[in-house]
Amino acid sequence: MEILEEIITSGQNKYVSEARMLDDRKRRDSSSIFRFDGIKLLCEAIKRGVELEYILVCEDKYSEIFEKTNKIYGIKRENISCRIIPVKKSVFEKISQEKSPEGVICVAKYIDKFHKFAIINKEENITPDFCSDNDENILLLESVRDPSNVGAIIRSASAFGADRIIMSADCADIYNSKTVRASMGVLFDMKIDRVDSLADAVRQLQKRGRRVFAAALDEHAQKLGQTQILRGDCILIGNEGHGLSSDMISACDSSLYIPMRGDVESLNAAVAASVLLWEFFGKN
Repeated sequence: MEILEEIITSGQNKYVSEARMLDDRKRRDSSSIFRFDGIKLLCEAIKRGVELEYILVCEDKYSEIFEKTNKIYGIKRENISCRIIPVKKSVFEKISQEKSPEGVICVAKYIDKFHKFAIINKEENITPDFCSDNDENILLLESVRDPSNVGAIIRSASAFGADRIIMSADCADIYNSKTVRASMGVLFDMKIDRVDSLADAVRQLQKRGRRVFAAALDEHAQKLGQTQILRGDCILIGNEGHGLSSDMISACDSSLYIPMRGDVESLNAAVAASVLLWEFFGKN
């Protein structure tokens, strides 16, 4: 039988306190670490090479958790290199973000290899990383504020063939636990660039010969399916409630809209993204 570390029984313990504080974005950014809950996300993180700081495990589910990681994902307890800390059930339940806790909370380092913040300096004419490969399929997001929507979009982007996501700085934080959960682990190795000026990012892509289409119902918008999509074309999606800003629509080459039946005014941003991603990248 495996001998466990001393079980944490206090909510004031430094690891428990830190995991709780990572609900706050400023705390995440200052420490460059984030948290996520659940067995699937633990296993996806390990499979995708995320650097785990430590794992908090509910004491009464310790054996069950690692039986599941081994049986379902082929990941044995001894293959997990980070510190695994057992926590008293009553303490664990107070910090878990799940309605029905599976008994595991992971704390990991920011994934700087794939996730970057790009300041586009037009004067120095520096080419951003997202312009280095014209074969990448690119999705752009403006002001998508709901973390669950951002996570779902990241998941759909991977499913339908997007290689990179470029988002405005005011989009929901990708390390928000709701974003991580909704992405189902795809976040861990998706290339994501947060930029200081999305309009300048669009212009940089256009300089490389790419077309950028706005998902918007303006007077010049064409019905999705009536415009030929070419290799290298990119799609831009806007805010859940207000759509794209007029400046971003103007910066794009053209606008497209998704035809709908009935009295439905619009689609959820994540649903709209899935439809557009399929049309742009998934069919090829």
